[in-house]
Amino acid sequence: MAPLHHKVVLFLTLLFLAADAQPRFHRTIPFPASAVEEAKVVLQHMKGKPDFETDYMGNWDLINPNSGVSAMHVNLMPTNKVIVYDTNVYRTSRLQYPNGMPCVTFFDQNLKKDVPDCFAHAMEYDIETNQVRALTVKTDPWCSCGGLSPDGTLIVAGGFADGGKTSRYYGGPPNCQNCDWREYPNKFLEERWYATQIILPNGEFIVIGGRRAFSYEFFPKESAPSSRSYFFPFLYETSDIDENNLYPFVHLITDGNLFVFANNRSLLLNPNTNKVIRTYPILPGGSRNYPASGMSAILPIKLQGTELNSTSIKIEVIVCGGNTYDGFHQAETKKIFLPALKDCGRMVVTDPNAQWVTEEMPSGRCMGDCLVLPNGQLLFINGAQKGTAAWWDADDPNFTPVLYWPEKPNGQRFKVLTPSTIARMYHSSSAVLPSGKIWVGGSNPHDTYKDVDKFPTETRVEAFSPPYLDPAMDKVRPQIVEESSEKNLTYGVNFETQFKIQDMNQSLTKRDIKVTLYFPPFTTHGYSMNQRLLVLTALTLTTSQGIYTVTSKAPPFREVAPPGHYLLFVVHRRIPGKAMWVHIE
Repeated sequence: MAPLHHKVVLFLTLLFLAADAQPRFHRTIPFPASAVEEAKVVLQHMKGKPDFETDYMGNWDLINPNSGVSAMHVNLMPTNKVIVYDTNVYRTSRLQYPNGMPCVTFFDQNLKKDVPDCFAHAMEYDIETNQVRALTVKTDPWCSCGGLSPDGTLIVAGGFADGGKTSRYYGGPPNCQNCDWREYPNKFLEERWYATQIILPNGEFIVIGGRRAFSYEFFPKESAPSSRSYFFPFLYETSDIDENNLYPFVHLITDGNLFVFANNRSLLLNPNTNKVIRTYPILPGGSRNYPASGMSAILPIKLQGTELNSTSIKIEVIVCGGNTYDGFHQAETKKIFLPALKDCGRMVVTDPNAQWVTEEMPSGRCMGDCLVLPNGQLLFINGAQKGTAAWWDADDPNFTPVLYWPEKPNGQRFKVLTPSTIARMYHSSSAVLPSGKIWVGGSNPHDTYKDVDKFPTETRVEAFSPPYLDPAMDKVRPQIVEESSEKNLTYGVNFETQFKIQDMNQSLTKRDIKVTLYFPPFTTHGYSMNQRLLVLTALTLTTSQGIYTVTSKAPPFREVAPPGHYLLFVVHRRIPGKAMWVHIE
């Protein structure tokens, strides 16, 4: 007998011929009911089973009532610690250095003398115990940028005043238990305050922009200063009277070029030749970057197929929220808080005829985060519904996270979830954890720490569980068997991941399983730098004694997935399990 997939092809061919014949012969061609049903079964098998459905709207847990440092900047580390830091310009926090840890001496401009600062402005947050460890940061990292290097070191650029030209390093090999910041002032040629830092295919970083810095530099080695600053006219051209182009949205695409979005305009920059490759249409509606402060992300990158190259992989970018071009001026000078923008724009930036396609969120949002979830959905969280970024310039917190399905038709992609009770306004942040939960912290719209205010300084930390963490789904949730799974990946080479599922009655095929890789971003001011989710091709799925083995192909080249540490998730029909760390080089 012919294989089933041959039968379904024959059936569809006959169906097409029948449909083509009807206008001419005015008759139908009957098919046996059994053949139709068999074809339906085969088609469903080819597609895989439908995603699991849940009515679960998410859940909030308070996991630390006072972490001590307000989370202006965060990055999850491969050590399962979240590095958190604030500005030190306030010279106060809710976390003091422990006994034996020296205070930092600084010159007090009011007292005209050196005084000690014994408050921590940075901390290491353990996601397994929810305990914190104070860290020392001497130069001011206020509104800086950063990212994880291939060896797991957190590398940070810029900040304010004495921190504007500083480079900072935390962690990396050797994996010490009591690491602290290594700081190198005056490493950059220009001050990088409100700049964006992006990892390149070679594992190095580029730092773009900053206040009155219409240029970019390549990140210097730890022991050497920057050698050149490259003038970037685009940043000058997109600067309003109130800027609206700080923290530009920058995304590495699969040909090694950089998609750069500032204010309402975008282009493609070749970081090797320093040439602009192309420009894109203007995104209408308002301003999207700081201080209007919208959100942006690359949609999940699907690596399906056997012959993948830089032109066959689609890269689509989304930009959401923000405010009008004069929103900051109205808030800063008149305390008139204009409604935040509700619209999103999506564009396939690899399309030769790229155009923005717009849609509306359920509510307006500025200063929010856009996180890519392990199952390919997006989460909009934190922020305000009126006003802009900057001290005292927003109102009406957006307590309600929103889930987004990229694959659904326009108009059906958003789902409103369970709201928080804590306002996460200016200087709030969030991060995807290996558990799939969302770490949420920060919010401080003041020039100091305030305990009593309409929007007090927040040092409470929450964990939000998205709908895929519905407890009813635990029985179908994959559990990775780390000790027998491969953790060191090589570009383009197959690798195996083993996992279990509690419900042994599940009959799995490779179409029911997706393996995703998530690069943990540096998040600040509503933008998660370097964030990307890769959906890998599942080549085979086998089972033995209750253990499944899925064979996947690693990303084909470093332009798709820069070298470094990723969270690997096994996803069963939209339900992810707990991730394990892998490294690709």
